[in-house]
Amino acid sequence: MPTTIRLLPLAAADGPTNMAADEALLETAARGAASLRFYTWTEPTLSLGYFQPAAAREESARLSGLPWVRRATGGAAIVHHRELTYALALPPGPPWQTKENWICRFHHVVQAVLADHGVRSRGVACGEEQKRGDVLCFLHQTPADVTVDGSKVAGSAQRKLRGALLQHGSILLRRSEFAPDLPGIHDAAGRDLFTPEGLAELLAGRLAAATGWRVVPGDWTGDETARIAAIRAEKYANRQWNEKR
Repeated sequence: MPTTIRLLPLAAADGPTNMAADEALLETAARGAASLRFYTWTEPTLSLGYFQPAAAREESARLSGLPWVRRATGGAAIVHHRELTYALALPPGPPWQTKENWICRFHHVVQAVLADHGVRSRGVACGEEQKRGDVLCFLHQTPADVTVDGSKVAGSAQRKLRGALLQHGSILLRRSEFAPDLPGIHDAAGRDLFTPEGLAELLAGRLAAATGWRVVPGDWTGDETARIAAIRAEKYANRQWNEKR
């Protein structure tokens, strides 16, 4: 019987809700169910890495006025605007997790979709790490990041819980006025190639083809919805939690 992963509906939400939803998916994965979701943000939002100082957002006038939230994963700040975000939550062990790095694996899916649309991309190789800024994640190119014309357009981060894996990441579609130094895929192509909804559909299809898994549309459970509300209140909408560093 084919391995099945649930594909949740694409939706837009604020920062605390999006981060709480990802954490709820990790809890579900720890109980044995795999999920994939794509999402957008109801307003331009800055997410800080888990270990990043809250004061980092004050280093840029463009960033300091944005709503912000702390992620459960590490790394540097991301401006969530004119991009598509994804979250992949996988249970422990095979067939979900093997020796292959899931950041590389999912980024290969991204590259395949870009190639289908005539966009040449490459993955950053080991030893090629570049850091062009201290605050924004997309100014820091690390191994496996996806680049187009030398600019990072896709990056991901991970967190584990009892062996289950949460991987979420950002796919930059177009330059934001809040991060003008970061061109997106459409800027490089010189035209709009897909909507967030269209890209999500293409990525889900490519993931199914690459893994042999059945990607089946599904919805949140009542328990998950309750957990999202609880996690949101406890952490991501809690100013004290967000400012703890």
